[in-house]
This record gives sequence, C-alpha cells and structure tokens, in this order.
Amino acid sequence: MPKPTTRLLAALELLQTHASISGRALSERLAVDERTVRRYIATLEDLGIPITAERGRHGSYSLVAGFKLPPMLFNDDEALALAVGLLAARNLGLSSAAPAVASAQAKLSRVLPKALQKRLAAIDQTVSLGLSRPAAPGNDAALTVLSLAASERTRVRLRYLDSDGGETVRDLDPYGLARRQGRWYAVGHCHLRRDLRSFRLDRIVAALPLQTTFERPADFDTQGALARSIASLPRAHQVVVHLDTTLDLARKSLFAAFGVLEALGPHAGQGVRLRVEADDLAWVARELVRLPFGFRIVEPKPLRRLVEAQAKAALKSAKRLS
Repeated sequence: MPKPTTRLLAALELLQTHASISGRALSERLAVDERTVRRYIATLEDLGIPITAERGRHGSYSLVAGFKLPPMLFNDDEALALAVGLLAARNLGLSSAAPAVASAQAKLSRVLPKALQKRLAAIDQTVSLGLSRPAAPGNDAALTVLSLAASERTRVRLRYLDSDGGETVRDLDPYGLARRQGRWYAVGHCHLRRDLRSFRLDRIVAALPLQTTFERPADFDTQGALARSIASLPRAHQVVVHLDTTLDLARKSLFAAFGVLEALGPHAGQGVRLRVEADDLAWVARELVRLPFGFRIVEPKPLRRLVEAQAKAALKSAKRLS
C-alpha cells in the first residue's frame, strides 16, 4: 500500500469489518509501525468517525457501536457487477425497481471516480439482457415477506385471487421464489390443498407471517417444481404421448414447462410418458414434430391428424428446396 491515503481508507475498512482490532494487528495489515497507526486513528477521529481505544499492552481499537460508514470503493470488476445488477433489477417486474435503480445509480455517480462512472453509464446505455417483460407488475411487499419467510422457514397466511377473481385464504410453507416467463411465483406446501403449489405474486392480496415453523425438503429445486406446476395446470386438452427415448434426452429436447415426463419401466415397454395440458393442439403438434426421436400419440386422436399435417408440410417444404 504505497499511499498514506490508501492506508488510511484501509484502516477504516479494517475497523468496520472487525468488532475490535489491536494496534499491532493494524500495523501488520497496513505494513506501518504502531506510531503511524495512532496517527491514522487520530486523523479518522478528526474526520468525525467515532473510535473507541482501549489502552494497555493488549489495547485495541473499535468503532462506536451502531456506527457504520459504507465505503464506496469499487474496483473495475465490482463496478461491472453493480452495473449489470442494476440493469437486471430494472427488468424484473417489481413496481419499485425503476425508481430504486435510478436512486442507486444517482448515489453511485456522486461517489465513483469519473472513469468508473463512464463505464457504469456505458453498460446502462448499450447492454440488453434479454429479460422478458412481465405481463403484470409483481407484488413487492409479498416478495419481501415471502423471501424472508422462506429463509427463516416460517409459515405465511395468504389472501389469494384465483384466475376468476375469487379470493381464498390459505396457509403456505414457502420453499422458495422464482421468476418465470415474466412473472414472480412463490412455491411451497399449501395447507388448503395439502400439496405442493405455486402462487403468482401479482395475485397475492396480502401475506401475513405466522409463528409456525416448517422443514424445507432437502435439495428442493424451486425452478423445477415451478415448471412442473405450470405444466400440470388444467387446460382444454389432456395429451398423453409415449416417447421412444430416455428420460435424460427427453428433458434436453423439451422445455420444462411443456409437460410432465415419466420414465416407463420394462413392463410398460420402456421409453418415456409425456403428459401435456394444452389449449392449442396445433402448438403441441409443432413441438412434437421437431423432436429428434420417435413417439406414439396415446390421446387425443385429433392430435394425430395435426401431427400428420405438420409432417406433410415439412416434407413439402424440404422437396421444394431440393
């Protein structure tokens, strides 16, 4: 640390990260003698930073309890992380995100060096993260309550609106939260349905933390559970297809929310069973035709004709190119 100013700021950082630190430890970390450490402490006190000093052979220094001065010292990589993080936050579907991002950027601009300010602005102006925009704003208050409850393993009472606008009251053990297809969801055990369920945050009217605690399943996959939950929502058509492949390849070939996959045993002829809930059978047919392996449609029968039509159209296009 060649510059005294750099050492002074490093001393402040050490005081903030340690409840108490000795003069000898400070001198070793800063590579200066203990007399210089005492001079740095005096300078910090002159700047209005309250420091308590314990005298004696094992004396130490500490900041007055409750005092925190957030250091705004960032290297290039940290500045890049901040810029991309702020950019992502603006597109996450939270109603308070835009003003919060603007406020954070303004504060950073006041304290960052000119070179880092320029890099922060460049990221904001030129980088696009490709995050889908939400169809409806999220519920910031519910996100805060549910994320804390999931972290502390405490139950939450929800007032929730269904797709028809009807309101129900239910207790939820929130296992995790996730964002998918532009919307925020909470996933966990619903005590009203006595099963794993997902809940859109924009449909939550209120979320009240309770005192009851719960145990979260080990290695719970929030995104995977959400995908299965969305895929199994009741639709106009129930589709069952047998895929001539392995479960691993089926998962790689189909996006998670398309349907529910189940490996078939030797008595069922091997392969994978795919169950899909869909409102548009033509869409299902298009997805099936592009698969890199064979399949057999169990139900419904109209889907077979749609797949044949898709296959004929693809073959006609291929002949036209040759």
